[in-house]
Amino acid sequence: MKFRTPISQAKGLGSAKEGTGTWLAARVSSAALVPLTLWFVIALIGHAGESYEVVRDWAAAPFNAVMLILLIGTTAYHAQLGVQVIFEDYIPSEGTRIIINTAIKFLAYLLAAIGIFAVLKIAFGG
Repeated sequence: MKFRTPISQAKGLGSAKEGTGTWLAARVSSAALVPLTLWFVIALIGHAGESYEVVRDWAAAPFNAVMLILLIGTTAYHAQLGVQVIFEDYIPSEGTRIIINTAIKFLAYLLAAIGIFAVLKIAFGG
């Protein structure tokens, strides 16, 4: 059974056979964000009303620092994937899409690097 129209068969059009990797990466990153976000929210609730020093010491603990780094990196990656898909769907010009996707990736990596640097600075007592 063929689902392609005769004109698409003649032009060689049809599925681009792309997007599966992005779709899967978004699902995996969202699945990873569930426990990380739950851990973070529970930790924040547990430290409600605490002083700055107590929360800083909590963030400096090795396990918590690693979890915060994972949360920041996964969130940046997941957000970058989501915004990339939106721009790929709604920007018709290939050149503009490439420029915007590059800028989105750069911004996501920059923000993740800043967040991770902040956690490492706290963890190593800077």
